[in-house]
Amino acid sequence: MQSDRPIFVVGCPRSGTTMLQLMLHSHPRIAVPPETRFLVPAYFSRKSYGDMRQAENRRRLAEWIANGRNTKFRELGLDKAEFVQTAMMGPGSFGSVIGTVFKSYAERFGKSRWGDKRPSYFKHVDMLMRMFPDAQFIHLIRDGRDCVASLKEMPWYTLDSFHAVSNWAEAIDFGTRNARRLPADTFFQLRYEDLTADPESELRKLCAFIGEDYDPAMCEPRHVARVAVPAHKVWHRNTHGEVTTARSGSWAARLEPWEIALCEEVLGDRLVSCRYELSGAPKAERQHLSAYKAAAGKRRAARWRKRNRDLLVRLREPGPLPALLTDGQRTRAGLPVQRPRELVNG
Repeated sequence: MQSDRPIFVVGCPRSGTTMLQLMLHSHPRIAVPPETRFLVPAYFSRKSYGDMRQAENRRRLAEWIANGRNTKFRELGLDKAEFVQTAMMGPGSFGSVIGTVFKSYAERFGKSRWGDKRPSYFKHVDMLMRMFPDAQFIHLIRDGRDCVASLKEMPWYTLDSFHAVSNWAEAIDFGTRNARRLPADTFFQLRYEDLTADPESELRKLCAFIGEDYDPAMCEPRHVARVAVPAHKVWHRNTHGEVTTARSGSWAARLEPWEIALCEEVLGDRLVSCRYELSGAPKAERQHLSAYKAAAGKRRAARWRKRNRDLLVRLREPGPLPALLTDGQRTRAGLPVQRPRELVNG
């Protein structure tokens, strides 16, 4: 039986997750859209939408997704009214409304399986598992020094190098914990450098993990970049070319000496554990270490505040969360597997 489990691509920003998104989207059975911005905000605002067993509440949530200024729904090429109607007629759970967006996107391409890519999801694996209990996660790892160098150059990145260094440390730490606690068929890690050096071998391993046959088109992601990468995202221009190792190790010319020293001092153990060699840079200066610790502390405190607010909402969950769209999701809920195109009125 072919799998219909959702696939989530995660990792530190600028780790190559867009390239991996396109590789997956190149598969004949899988559709992974451009990044959206509704899933996490919707989850943390779920109390305001109420019980999703009520069709009117499903309509309100679906309309916010379809019409919200920052949800990026318009980049999916879906009909708003049709999506809202489908969500209203679909299963009565929060995850089902969210999942209907991605399911509809997959159907646009005649595909039966969907995925989603957003680097910061590495912090929200637990949340995603609550909504999609049969989900699979692919964590892409890239040399932290290259990630920091690339983040610095992004027009949308408004934070400093200290936050960038902390971001990579967070991604690695979350990945380590997720790999330890999640089943082997749920969480998979691979390195950007290995993927670009030998795409076929790495993608064959990846396909074995997600339960799909390898397809050679996955090694040529540039062919779908025009469809799956919005034109305004000029920072993804490299995805329109061949898969290349040219950017690996470019941090040596893109980072300041003090940034290299900071990366290797505070990320050294993590870099080595991920099989990256250190350059032997001198010790970081005290003020840089202090600034890094301050940035890491701010990020940690923000995560805890959000986590604690969410725990309060969980005490009185406004309605069922798990999606009821895939065979695995329905089986877990004790429901029969759906026939194709069958809808369930909540």
